[in-house]
Formats: sequence, structure tokens, C-alpha cells
Amino acid sequence: MRFGDLPPEVLQEILQGNDPNCSPIFARTLRRIREVLPRANAVVMNSFQELNSTILTDDLKSKFQDILYVGFLTLIVPTPPLPPSYTDATGCLPWLDEQKPTSAAYISFGTLAAVPPHEFAALAEALEASCVPFLWSLRENFKAFLPNGFLERTRKQGKIVPWAPQAHVLSHKAVGVYITHCGYNSVFESIVGEVPMICRPILGDNKMNGRMVENVWEIGVRVEGGVFTKKGMVKSLELVLGHDQHRRRMKEKIRDLKELVVKAAGPDGIASKDFKTLLELISQ
Repeated sequence: MRFGDLPPEVLQEILQGNDPNCSPIFARTLRRIREVLPRANAVVMNSFQELNSTILTDDLKSKFQDILYVGFLTLIVPTPPLPPSYTDATGCLPWLDEQKPTSAAYISFGTLAAVPPHEFAALAEALEASCVPFLWSLRENFKAFLPNGFLERTRKQGKIVPWAPQAHVLSHKAVGVYITHCGYNSVFESIVGEVPMICRPILGDNKMNGRMVENVWEIGVRVEGGVFTKKGMVKSLELVLGHDQHRRRMKEKIRDLKELVVKAAGPDGIASKDFKTLLELISQ
């Protein structure tokens, strides 16, 4: 990890020693967590031990009494079959049914993260120029940032919805790339769906997750320069969707990660055992 992967407000506090009372809420929250962690009987991680390097795992174990990796409890692993497309009221699954396998880009930046207006425009221009089919989860108020005429010109190329059933979308065979802010839950859902990522980190842990995706796990790329530009985004789309060898290697890597996750979440996996330990601690 690098200093540049830290959120700007945290990095600023480290380098300048800001007054704690004037720090951004994210930095203040991290400080409170730091004060509590050494006193905790157990630290519960929303992850799987298998996704971390041995160096990181050993370092955490040396600092805390007990580390419990309970995994992502909001998802069923392995994922069940997709529901019938006609039951999807959003229309996402029926639209994906009409696309070729691994041809479509799915775009979502979660409920909290948002890119600057000019980057919305650059991303839209890249999608249009690349002719890649796209499914974009985009709230109504952000449509104003799209280029003039974009919605009309791309009405056959793409579909924009205010909300998408993300886990189902990422498990659909038509989705070939996930354009994401790189939140950890989203990264995990992409691993389970075996979908490579194009990452545009925005806040919190996003930059660190992006480094893991690109440099450690090798299951995606970060956008050129860390921001959306038309040229950089077209390049990223070509790399993930159009370069057969690169895409095949990423798919193999992500499939291997998924196998680790499925095993960890199974009846005899570390995540299942740690969850039982967590229940015992709470029961006491």
C-alpha cells in the first residue's frame, strides 16, 4: 500500500496533524476506531482471510486478541440460479438476455459515492464512442450531467435505470465488465459474479481496494490517471473487453478467488467457523 491510497482527509491529517475537532467525520471515525481496537475481545472483519496476504493476516493477528473473518453475510455463496427474467421489475435482466455473452458493461457507483459532473460526461462519451452495450444504474438527478442528446443517441445501445439488482446483474452471463467506485462490497459481488472491474475510486477505502484489484489480485484495472476521461475510458474498455489474452487471464484469476471465497463460506470454511465463534462471544 502507498500513502497515495489513503483517503485525502486522512492523509492530510497524518501529514499536517489537524485539530481532531476540526477533522472530517471519516477521519474522526477512524480515530475512534483506532482507540477502541486494542481493547476489543474480538475484531470482526467484513471479508475473508483468504483474500489477504499472509503478511497482512499475521500482522493483524499480532496486534489484536482475535480476528474473526465472517465474510459478506448479505450474499449467498455460491450464488443461486438467477430468477426468471420476467420477474425483474427493473427490466435489467430481460435487457441483458438480449446481449451477447460477456459483451455488456455494468456501471454503478453505489448509493453514497458520486463522481464529478465532468467525469459523468466523459464516461458517457467513452461508452458511446466504444459502442459497448451498457447497463447504467444512475439516479435521476445525475442525468443532467450527461452530454446533450446522449440518451436519445444511445437508447438502443444501453439502458439506464435508477436502481439495479446488482448481485443478479453481476451474475448474468452478458456482463463482461463492472465499472465501479471500488467499494469493498461491490468488489466482492464482482468476484462472486466472476466479472472483471474498471475501478474509479472515490472515497474511503476505494483506492486501497483498487490497488488490490489491479496489482494484487489482478482482476481489473484502475482508470488512467484516477479520473474518467473519454480517451482513458475507451482504453480501459478495450483492455478488459477487447483484449482476449488479458481478459482471459483476469477471468482465470477471478475464478480462482471465487473458489477460495466459496470454500471459506462453506460449512467447514474459516468464515463459517469464525461466525460460530462470534455467536458464542455475543451469547456470553
